Amino acid sequence: MSYYISKIISTDFDSAIQKVTENLKAEGFGVLTEIDVKETLKKKIDVDFRKYKILGACNPPNAYKALSNEPYIGLMLPCNVVVQETGDGKIDVSAVDPQASMQAVDNPDLASIAGDIKSKLERVINSL
Repeated sequence: MSYYISKIISTDFDSAIQKVTENLKAEGFGVLTEIDVKETLKKKIDVDFRKYKILGACNPPNAYKALSNEPYIGLMLPCNVVVQETGDGKIDVSAVDPQASMQAVDNPDLASIAGDIKSKLERVINSL
């Protein structure tokens, strides 16, 4: 089982970030964090890296359900969405597969929540 959902798109990096953020919002997610990996690596260890951002997306109703059923599930939240350059002028957008990550947790109550979130993230990625 793959641990991510992914799609390669033809657009510029900033437009991809904007479109992903809009698609996440349409599915009930907000972006809680945005980590600029390229900038961080340059600042911390002075290396050049491709454009690569990690968006920490949260769907509050489902996050609440998950936290109510599993007190440590916050270790796996928020759902990460990565936008990165591929090197050939394209952009790779990927999201964590919550069903794959939740398999590590022995709690059957999380299965339906993870399935719902996976469906939403698939719609986000597929509609790009």
